[in-house]
Amino acid sequence: MRFPPEFLDELRQRVSLADVVGRKVKLVKKGREHSGLCPFHTEKTPSFTVSEEKGFYHCFGCGAHGDIIKFLTEGEGLHFTEAVERLASDAGLTLPEVTPEEQEAYKRRATLYDVTEAAANWYQSQLKGHAGTVAKNYIDGRGLSSEALETFRVGYAPSSRSGLKDALLCQKYTEDMLIESGMLIKPDGRGASYDRFRERVMFPISDIRGRVIAFGGRALDKKAKAKYLNSPETPLFHKGHTLYNAFNARKVAFEKGDVIVTEGYMDVIALSEGGFKNSVAPLGTAVTEEQITLLWRMAAEPILCFDGDKAGYKAAGRALERALPILKPGLSLSFALMPEGDDPDTLIRREGRGAMNTVLKASLSLVEMFWQLNTEGADISTPERRAGLEKKIFQELLNIKDEKVRRFYMSDIRERLFNLFRGTRKYTSNKKGQKRVGKQGNVVSATGGLKNTRLGRGEGEKAVRAQLEELIILTILNHPQLLISNLEVFSVIEIETPELCQFRKAIIDCIDDDVPLDAEALRHHLMETGFESLYKRISSSDSLKSDWSAGEKADLADAELAWNHIISRFNKFSLEKEKKALEEELAKNYTDQGFERLKFLQNEIKTTQGDESDVEGYGLASGKTLI
Repeated sequence: MRFPPEFLDELRQRVSLADVVGRKVKLVKKGREHSGLCPFHTEKTPSFTVSEEKGFYHCFGCGAHGDIIKFLTEGEGLHFTEAVERLASDAGLTLPEVTPEEQEAYKRRATLYDVTEAAANWYQSQLKGHAGTVAKNYIDGRGLSSEALETFRVGYAPSSRSGLKDALLCQKYTEDMLIESGMLIKPDGRGASYDRFRERVMFPISDIRGRVIAFGGRALDKKAKAKYLNSPETPLFHKGHTLYNAFNARKVAFEKGDVIVTEGYMDVIALSEGGFKNSVAPLGTAVTEEQITLLWRMAAEPILCFDGDKAGYKAAGRALERALPILKPGLSLSFALMPEGDDPDTLIRREGRGAMNTVLKASLSLVEMFWQLNTEGADISTPERRAGLEKKIFQELLNIKDEKVRRFYMSDIRERLFNLFRGTRKYTSNKKGQKRVGKQGNVVSATGGLKNTRLGRGEGEKAVRAQLEELIILTILNHPQLLISNLEVFSVIEIETPELCQFRKAIIDCIDDDVPLDAEALRHHLMETGFESLYKRISSSDSLKSDWSAGEKADLADAELAWNHIISRFNKFSLEKEKKALEEELAKNYTDQGFERLKFLQNEIKTTQGDESDVEGYGLASGKTLI
């Protein structure tokens, strides 16, 4: 139903935004605005602001922003029409009339709601009567309680070809209404219409407001062509836009902060009876973009349950593929894989709620699921195959439309690929000189460009760290393309030199201002914003000249290899600092747990040293001759 803009503006003016938000969030008045903890993400320090004067809310933490109507649709999961109706009631306003055509369509849909509601009542009565004996035996065998039958309004469609038709025609409904609602099938020829559902256990499907809009039927006849049959698309029902049990699950999902998505009606009912009342299911198809959006109105990270077999992994892959383009900051999916041969229904009835809890707690994040689906069983034995895998993965990540989310995914996956490929590098060497062979057979010194630096000379930790900080900045200045996959690392790494820390912030600000990832463009922007002196000092530093991979003439592949080396050095500083403190603690108070931690740190430091050796003699990545 459409509403005139003037009517919506009047609603916004009449109803207090702070009052509506205050029903869900504890707000504190600060000047002209209110503040509180954001309802859209978990936080300990308030970053959520409500401005009555400007008519919007905004979270400086997650970026949530909107007006009073959007708060009801995204904060409480209401549909637009439902939100407007609630606000109109609060304001004491009568909903406006619409055009004759829209009014007629609205009335027709309203009548169809009556048809589907009447059908649900009739199916329930058939289950309770003598005709429903076979269905009751099936239901008893599945362990459904009488409470579940009432909550989910389970019914029975008898085998009669016209049982429902005859019953509803005796009321105020016409044959055309029954056909339009999907309850009857009308043959193409001159044959009489007949009931769509026959000899099936019936599960009413409701919309988000609790109105019956369609049905799903489970066949009792083992010879039936379709085990499950859903209503067709109708003016009320669009399969890809609807979730089974969304109305019942919505409130619980808001309270718990999560929602569980399973594959079938019986799974939802079993989960609900097991205490997971925040459970829903798609309707016989893979999860759609519209259904994911509906799920996000209930919880920021819905948990999708799939079978732990090949079919389950395939279904998870389809859901992930649908989700990637529409991911937004703070909104994602998790994936819970059931034990092979089990679904939620069988697992809960056999082992109880605890077993299902274990499965849910072991759920994988979307990025972890993406990684597993793309790398498990992949052949990375040759450079070409590794390059092919990397290309395939990053092409898929380009489907993420949100720039910030895509950037963080690329950073995460880049690091995973680096660690995965690290163990596959092989070079020709001899034991005496530890020489490595470049692309054209030129012998390269094992210490490479590091030999003449403070890093290679083994100077003090503080001096080494200062040089590493300069190298980080210089590498990014000359190769800003590295920020595509390393912005997160560059943003959070601990730089102790104050002026370099400010310089790092200026570089990040350039990215936020959409300055192109080009060395010349970045240089021009930084020099115009007051960093000319620092830029020139770092670019011409004598102590950095021997680290040619940070320079502007270095190949990007060499620069990236050197970058990974520098980050490894930083990690080593932190590990060695913790190791030293732990050794001192163990000398005073020995514990087995502390000793195990010490062994872990020693192994990590050894691994980090291995990372450093990967970059010896820069130029291996691009095949340049170094001497």
